[in-house]
Amino acid sequence: MPKSMSDRAGDMLLGATFAASLGAVAFLLKLRKGNGKGTDESVKKAILEALDEARHSHPNIKLPHQHERKMQERMRLHAVEDDLHSEGPERRKVTVRVPATSANLGPGYDTIGMALDMWSEITVERADRFEIVAEGEGADDVPKDESNLVVTGMKAAFAAAKKPMPLLKYHCINRIPYARGLGSSSAAIVAGLIAGLVLAGHQLPCWGSEELLQLAACIEGHPDNVAPAIYGGIQLGIHTGERWTSERVNTPPGIQLVLFIPDFIGKTSDARGVLDSNVERKDAVYNIGRVAWLVNALSTSNLDNLRFGVEDALHQPQRGKAVYKHLYPLIEAANAAGANGCFLSGAGPTVMAITSGASGDIFAQRLSERVDWTVAEAMVRTAEAVGVKGQVYITSPAEHGAQVVSAEPAFSSKVVRFKGDV
Repeated sequence: MPKSMSDRAGDMLLGATFAASLGAVAFLLKLRKGNGKGTDESVKKAILEALDEARHSHPNIKLPHQHERKMQERMRLHAVEDDLHSEGPERRKVTVRVPATSANLGPGYDTIGMALDMWSEITVERADRFEIVAEGEGADDVPKDESNLVVTGMKAAFAAAKKPMPLLKYHCINRIPYARGLGSSSAAIVAGLIAGLVLAGHQLPCWGSEELLQLAACIEGHPDNVAPAIYGGIQLGIHTGERWTSERVNTPPGIQLVLFIPDFIGKTSDARGVLDSNVERKDAVYNIGRVAWLVNALSTSNLDNLRFGVEDALHQPQRGKAVYKHLYPLIEAANAAGANGCFLSGAGPTVMAITSGASGDIFAQRLSERVDWTVAEAMVRTAEAVGVKGQVYITSPAEHGAQVVSAEPAFSSKVVRFKGDV
């Protein structure tokens, strides 16, 4: 008696004991394309059932893209080794580069953030006395005592390593504008944590726990800046009820970021102080829709939809009315000049527009193919018209987060070298 389509599908997948897992995937793809025969729903169902049965029958077989499962198996096999190697040699000196970040991206209040190609650099070394030397952005404003967030991050790192923190000298080259809504606080926390872990010779687990993110978010209070500062790109962060967790959201190719940075600082406490503790249902619904629209637009690289995706009802209208008179005039000017979307960066006062069309090095590309310059001019003119002075900074997203750029003793050897000979 001829076998049914379901039986044949099961035979196809189970007959080779999943040595043919790639063939199963190919068959699924073939079904998606449709070839006149293999589109029967019973076949699809049988394939899914066969996949599920094989996963349970053969737990050691790794299907394509089961990265989390592969990582769990790797961690299980190396659990004892990891415990032994969580402690490495202590180091005398380390330099960490950390990116600026833009939080919220409009409606993603305290949950979404983007790393920017704008970097501060912090060098920490063992010393005979405590000292902080700062240069660059906000050098006269940042604390020079232990209240500096670099020191806060450093203390948390040594506490995680269960080691006493030694006397240290800090040299901060600040290229991230201080208190402008570009994540200078989160950059300091993350840089301090990473520098401290390197000096202490301590390593943290990431897969399944994200312990570095836990430390940083617990200090900062939310993940929207610290997650992209650690991992780079666009990050979506939530608290599961047990811990902070984050996922990378697609960064569309060719986008640029046009930042209007006012000459005055914005205090996060003031910006949060104007927000109502109660949210009306219509505003909650508005932001739920906009966040979903934003993530979908980024995931599909549909830049035309970003304009609606970065709209907000929970914090921007309140802050624009009470604190930042330049916010909505700049948003309107940037959009009219061709931006794909424009919003308040973090707690402000910086306003950031997203533009598109960049390809390769922009200085070798025809200006007419992009609108970043046009948007920048429109934002400057509008800011002057409402009496706000500032400057424009044009950059792009940073695909990677904070990184060690030098250490003494070095991690590299004559035989095994890391990027930059760190």
